[in-house]
Amino acid sequence: MSVLAVIPARYGSTRLEGKPLAEIAGRPMIYHVYRRVRSARSIEQVIVATDDERIRQAVEAFGGRAVLTAPDHPSGTDRVAEVARLLPYDIIVNVQADEPLVRPAMLDQLVEAMEADPACPMATLACVLDDLDELDDPNVVKVVVRPDGYALYFSRSPIPFPMHANPMHARTVREIVSYRNELIHQFYKHIGIYAYRRDFLIRFTQWEPTPLERIERLEQLRALEHGAPIRVVLTPYSTIGVDTPADLERVRRLFETLPDEEA
Repeated sequence: MSVLAVIPARYGSTRLEGKPLAEIAGRPMIYHVYRRVRSARSIEQVIVATDDERIRQAVEAFGGRAVLTAPDHPSGTDRVAEVARLLPYDIIVNVQADEPLVRPAMLDQLVEAMEADPACPMATLACVLDDLDELDDPNVVKVVVRPDGYALYFSRSPIPFPMHANPMHARTVREIVSYRNELIHQFYKHIGIYAYRRDFLIRFTQWEPTPLERIERLEQLRALEHGAPIRVVLTPYSTIGVDTPADLERVRRLFETLPDEEA
């Protein structure tokens, strides 16, 4: 199967404007994302889809490929779909431009899951949650998974509620896990990297936002509400998405500790 990775990179951001061009270890963030995605053995082509000439120029300056897309897309997925409509690849991988710590092996896991199950329309990643502070952080999305590896639900709330381990009748998940630390490992943290069948991606972006999607502000719920299954691939790796200046500083410090071949 042919595999295209698209990195949607929007310049505007309410919390960190121009973040794809934010400097990390002497390079723009988009460089680090592009290089890591390009290193995945399953990815044949990588394209940055952007709404801004500055980002396009920055990508082409380091030898990458970028295209200018419509400025009015409501989401990065719509930007990815615009590129997918023009190119006949079987599988489209969507990697956000604010994931400078994405590992090539994560993308290979995702593509392998799609290749192993031809009936699967889309797949995403998750890892075991190991940070109590992330448990009730609404910016960290949690996912519950069926025994067959498909998603039941995604939420900004800590799910599932461990009522079976609540003899003290605590009122919050955080309270319960504070007493029973081992329970943290029953929660899965969603990693917002996706793979789609090309035809499904195009169809998905033609659907109107759904009620639960609007409530949680989680686009993947649109697929579940339409009855489309989402394969959840468990990975031993985690990432740090750069959404705020604090995230950016954290990632910069991490890059200072990375070996040269990973930075």
